[in-house]
Amino acid sequence: MADDSIAVVDLDRCQPDRCNYECANFCPPNRTGEECIVTLEERHDDPDLYDGDPAQISISEELCLGESCGICVEKCPFDAIEIINLPQELDDSPIHQYGENAFRLYGLPVPESGTVTGLLGPNGIGKSTAVHALAGETVPNLGRYDDTPEWETVLDRYRGTALQTYLEHLIDDEVTVARKPQYIDRIPDQVDGTTSDLLAGTDERGVVDELIDRLSIRPIIDQPIGTLSGGELQRVALAATLARDADFYFFDEITPYLDIGQRVTAARLVRELADQEDRSMLVVEHDLAVLDLLADTIHIAYGEPGAYGVVTDPKSVRNGINEYLRGYLDNENMRIRPDEITFEQHAPRESVDGTPLIEYPDLAKSYGEGEFSLSVDAGTIYRSEVLGVVGPNGIGKSTLAKLLAGSLTPDTGDLDFELDIAYKPQYVEVDQPMRVDTFLSSITDDFGTSFWNTEIARPLQLERIMEQQLTDLSGGERQRVAIAACLSEDADLYLLDEPSAHLDVEQRVQATTAIRRYAETHDATAMVIDHDIYMIDLLADRLLVFDGEPAERGHASTPQDMRSGMNDFLADLDITFRRDERTGRPRINKPDSQLDRKQKRQGEYYYTP
Repeated sequence: MADDSIAVVDLDRCQPDRCNYECANFCPPNRTGEECIVTLEERHDDPDLYDGDPAQISISEELCLGESCGICVEKCPFDAIEIINLPQELDDSPIHQYGENAFRLYGLPVPESGTVTGLLGPNGIGKSTAVHALAGETVPNLGRYDDTPEWETVLDRYRGTALQTYLEHLIDDEVTVARKPQYIDRIPDQVDGTTSDLLAGTDERGVVDELIDRLSIRPIIDQPIGTLSGGELQRVALAATLARDADFYFFDEITPYLDIGQRVTAARLVRELADQEDRSMLVVEHDLAVLDLLADTIHIAYGEPGAYGVVTDPKSVRNGINEYLRGYLDNENMRIRPDEITFEQHAPRESVDGTPLIEYPDLAKSYGEGEFSLSVDAGTIYRSEVLGVVGPNGIGKSTLAKLLAGSLTPDTGDLDFELDIAYKPQYVEVDQPMRVDTFLSSITDDFGTSFWNTEIARPLQLERIMEQQLTDLSGGERQRVAIAACLSEDADLYLLDEPSAHLDVEQRVQATTAIRRYAETHDATAMVIDHDIYMIDLLADRLLVFDGEPAERGHASTPQDMRSGMNDFLADLDITFRRDERTGRPRINKPDSQLDRKQKRQGEYYYTP
């Protein structure tokens, strides 16, 4: 194979008992007597040298003709093979490779004391692999997956670079690590007891009491871990990680299930620890507004998810995010995405003209004396619009959805319409052993049609997971299937609760595109509850703003235009945004900065003049 190409075989998809080895039979080198594509058993005499069914295939990268041939890719009935041209600028060997024809990573981030280093890139691109290496949990094999070298050899690879000092401390066991996991919904399966029990065992710096108040988790301090919501689990996990006494802190997504106010608080806590304690922080985050506020430098990770990943040298946060959104990395002279992600400079619409779907009166709902109560101002929801819904957690957004759907009856106000609502819940739980394609085909007769594939499956990148079991999906994969299931239903109103959770930046844009396009082409209406300001900015025509006191009382205003809605919402949080001059993307202003004070005086918290 050409030096700039690799072969990747997905052993989870390779099914030799269901094919006739079309890949090997049509391979040009094989047809001339070479052993380019053979079985794992034929390639290796020792079973310990392969991980999988011995009848699955192995591709010799030395004999393969590369991407210019691609016959095996086309012939494989299970889409299990990829032949990929690598960027010419890459080093000869990866920093780590998982096995023959398996994922490989090029480059590592550079942690520095007293700084927050951001890592931005798609899911499945090797970010966790990099963290395992930096934590000392995995010795990078430098591509020698069958003969892992010693740490000293790895150090020689990075001698004279910014990573040398860090790796020297790591090799000498002078680095301790604290990590916040990505999928916090798995914590109850790993930890017993109450919130207090968990935090008491992590309080190595004597700061848990302060963190409990800063993260507003005192009301749940005596609750069992298994009863906590996603947002509560996220804040408990943050407190547990920040309370550790470590040299290197790794935060794998700090924003899922948190509202914008909680996100800013979490970002400030991480920032303060780096500033005050001179510790190294590495943060993987897909909420670009929070990453922008949080990080000092940023590494971009790009490549082909599941095949290879490349970690760039550090960039300034502003330039790094802008290059990522533009899809072109300047220093690397590399295009990583065909299309640019752009933002409106001003509110997309001042008003919405159309046919009303729902006209509802003033509503009120109380769950009992001393319990949560919600008041709703009368309003209109139009056909073919996407209505963004913003507000703190525990403020009544789901209660309003249930009132509109008819599953709850208001205490005051008459809802005399019947509405079919397709609902994607905030927390996507899967417990049925069923394949993705079987599950989705049970929801709609359009499954598999060209329209369904174009409008739903392709934007949500479902093709490669169709044959997987629902129970085996990652959090991001599960989220995309849930969005597809919601949009596949025949409904009057599509209600999606935090569809951005666990999706990377590209997936969020694709999900946004799918939701908007579906609403437009089906004359359908969507209500989208989300805390990612970027996603709301790209998606919504108007806003429904909630305020009040979480878990006590909530209030929903009349749906309004984006400018007014964002101003009301952010004024309540005392947060202002500015627009990047080059890309128009929203950026959080530092509190009490000159621009923050100026915008507050003008009453423009989001759409700056």
